[in-house]
Amino acid sequence: MLALRRVRFASRPLMRTNVTVPPATASSPPSPPPPSASAPKADAKPAAAADATEEAPAKTRGRKRYPTRRPFITAERPREWCRPLAPGVLPAYDEALRVIEADSQAVKKEAEEVRAKLADGELIGEEAEKERKRLDILDVMAEVNLPDVRWKAANGLADLSKPVYRHLVEQRWRQEGALDLLMERIHQMNVVPDVLPDLRPSFDLRINFPEPPPQSVYLRTRVKRRYVPVEPGIYLLNEQTKKPPRLYTTVFHTDPRLYTLLMIDPDVPDEENATFTTYLHWLQPNVTLSPSSTLPLPLATTHTPYIPPHPARGTPYHRYVLLLLPQASPTERIHVPTGLERCGFDVRKFIEEYGLRTDGGGAHMWRSVWDEESSRIWNEVIKMAEPRYGHMPRPDPYAELKSKPKYASVEA
Repeated sequence: MLALRRVRFASRPLMRTNVTVPPATASSPPSPPPPSASAPKADAKPAAAADATEEAPAKTRGRKRYPTRRPFITAERPREWCRPLAPGVLPAYDEALRVIEADSQAVKKEAEEVRAKLADGELIGEEAEKERKRLDILDVMAEVNLPDVRWKAANGLADLSKPVYRHLVEQRWRQEGALDLLMERIHQMNVVPDVLPDLRPSFDLRINFPEPPPQSVYLRTRVKRRYVPVEPGIYLLNEQTKKPPRLYTTVFHTDPRLYTLLMIDPDVPDEENATFTTYLHWLQPNVTLSPSSTLPLPLATTHTPYIPPHPARGTPYHRYVLLLLPQASPTERIHVPTGLERCGFDVRKFIEEYGLRTDGGGAHMWRSVWDEESSRIWNEVIKMAEPRYGHMPRPDPYAELKSKPKYASVEA
């Protein structure tokens, strides 16, 4: 094989790269002309194939890329409703929009007639009250089926000063599971009747705490944790609840009303009575709520400052209940003295004394157990010795026998 390779290479003429090639003679075959810009190459593809090959990347580059997740929509960055089909694509859809718009205009016209009668004073007494209720229903019916109104209500862009948006947002809260989940956790974990005999929330109360710390010790001080929504009844670390939560509300009344904020722990051991007592973590009376309230709620801490949860070692999980209860008078402020006794706080007596109601307002809760952060709160915030609890030791029926020698001595 080596010899064959040598012969084959030797049969090829050697040529230096810097010599001039002599012109071809008549006997030598003519060399092909150099390729020009207008002449195609011999191995070139057909024109149609070449165009297709060149246009394919261009189409890929120019193709519109749709976002893979929902766009970020807030009150600061609002978006308008965009119909899913252009006019003329589906005539049935265009006709449905025209029918909805015509019905809206007809109901608005009827509402204006009722409003004019009430303004002129033609109706008095029970008839006037009946027409006012009818007018409230007509104001909702006039726009409840419009696609842009429903889209804004579903995307957090509702104007709660309008009755139609209040109706849609409240309907969504009551029917899509948020209220059901809250009431389920409250009754399953015996907040009712341990804390209150009855509780019927009338608006949505949401709380946000920082997300759990990262597992890596090196990232604990380097990563800024964001506030995340808290589902009712879940377990939170005591490190997450060191600072007060951010409160968000969606009230469904137009006038500003006064509420009292309470945060309590009903699972503090009472050794003297062999039962549990209540600890007051946070109290803020005269909180004004309306659809135009600033969110999160700017709560002052001058009355009864927030003390973070601190379950004692050896106790089962603690329930932390947050309440926003309506005051007896929506506009009259109450005067609650400062310096209330936190441990042994009687919630029912407080509600009865200051005229708070449980047939309205908002509620939330979460749970927590002892950890190392709880011990630090006892030492640094409360500045008390941390108590430790445990199960009562069971009596040993053989204690007397164990105190005696195992083998009896034999006398000689």
